Amino acid sequence: MRLLALLAMFLVAGAAPAQERLVVFAAASLKEALDEYNATFGLQVRASYAASSALARQIEAGAQAQVFVSADEAWMDYLERKGLLQPGTRRDVLGNRLVWIVPAASKAPADPLAALGPRDRLALADPQHVPAGKYARAALEKMGAWPSLSGRLAAAENVRAALALVARGECPLGIVYETDALAEPRVRVAGRVDARLHPPIVYPAAAVRGAPAAAASYVERMSRSPVFERHGFTRP
Repeated sequence: MRLLALLAMFLVAGAAPAQERLVVFAAASLKEALDEYNATFGLQVRASYAASSALARQIEAGAQAQVFVSADEAWMDYLERKGLLQPGTRRDVLGNRLVWIVPAASKAPADPLAALGPRDRLALADPQHVPAGKYARAALEKMGAWPSLSGRLAAAENVRAALALVARGECPLGIVYETDALAEPRVRVAGRVDARLHPPIVYPAAAVRGAPAAAASYVERMSRSPVFERHGFTRP
């Protein structure tokens, strides 16, 4: 029995270490594309998806993320100013477009705003904090439509939540990223938002301070992986 116990102790002590794993915090709009990319990376990756604003604040509060992928530069700048990024790892990896969406069963009017009835609400991500919502607000302001629409918004916690409001028919019109619309068969695109009406949509990625070397490799490979173009993303 004692020999068996010693043998068991030896086997435990000599066991291979647990597989290395990366923890990635990424903007909600990246889910399908990043899930596919993660499956090809070569290490186990655990991804958490939410609004870039929420993820940045979680990292600031001490969440154990090793890579951060934001849907705008502002929240990456926020973490960089606080010294929470690994120097030299930040890259602008992706771009996107804004589109008007309506439920799939609806007809897409020539003027997307015509889809809104007098009591209907426009679905978009939180225009105060979430990148997709901030881009949408900038476009509506340039169009001169913001004063009449700002009190008729269904402001969601992230762009995927805004997408769901239109997909479920709770809102007849929304503004989301083109990649979100492509991922949801219950909506249809009613037109692209003129890119000249809002700042360029840029997704920066960086390794978080204290992350292993694999985090920098993850970011570098993102910048050249063909997975993202297949899901409708552009390159900045």
